[in-house]
Amino acid sequence: MATFALIHGGGGSAWDWHLVASELRGRGHDPVAVDLPSEDETAGWSEYADTVVEAIGNRSDVVVVGHSLGGFTAPLVCVRIPVDRLVLVAAMIPSPGELFADWWSNTGYQASEYDDLFYHDVPPELAAEARRRARNENSKALQEPWPLEAWPDTSTSYLLCREDRMFPAAWARSHARARLGVDSDEMDGGHYIGLSRPRELADRLVAYSTWPR
Repeated sequence: MATFALIHGGGGSAWDWHLVASELRGRGHDPVAVDLPSEDETAGWSEYADTVVEAIGNRSDVVVVGHSLGGFTAPLVCVRIPVDRLVLVAAMIPSPGELFADWWSNTGYQASEYDDLFYHDVPPELAAEARRRARNENSKALQEPWPLEAWPDTSTSYLLCREDRMFPAAWARSHARARLGVDSDEMDGGHYIGLSRPRELADRLVAYSTWPR
């Protein structure tokens, strides 16, 4: 049995993972989804990582999963506790000392012209609920340099979504190679893959948990 620490993206919450968590439980695993302190103006990156580490507790066989902006928090967890694998799903990959505001130009990101970047392939009722639950990003973390001096020495996989309108596939492939030196894995689906294809994503995560470190 693996423990999956599920870290949501910007404006999100633990709810974003509820379908994937159910699928993982059905496969005999232990999902731990957290609400990051996104609306706490005093919370920095350290507090973000603390929230995840405290939720994991003394669990073992940990796979840390970061979605979208969760890519800034997930590696921080990997230097705090023993982790078997880091999985970045349609995620931002920070560099040491980088500000969130600078990440966009540093990575050569170009916004798409789509109106719906996030939920175009999510069932309408789920998309409506996700929008209703959206939270503000008011924490001081977004104004802080990313605190690591080097990327953690953790087995890392990058999973991109081929129909992602936020981080298009071609750009995401380049991002993973440039920042991690790895070839990305791929699956069908848009940016909110946890809501549009939870079963397929759970299958991928379980597969990652069995890979050698």
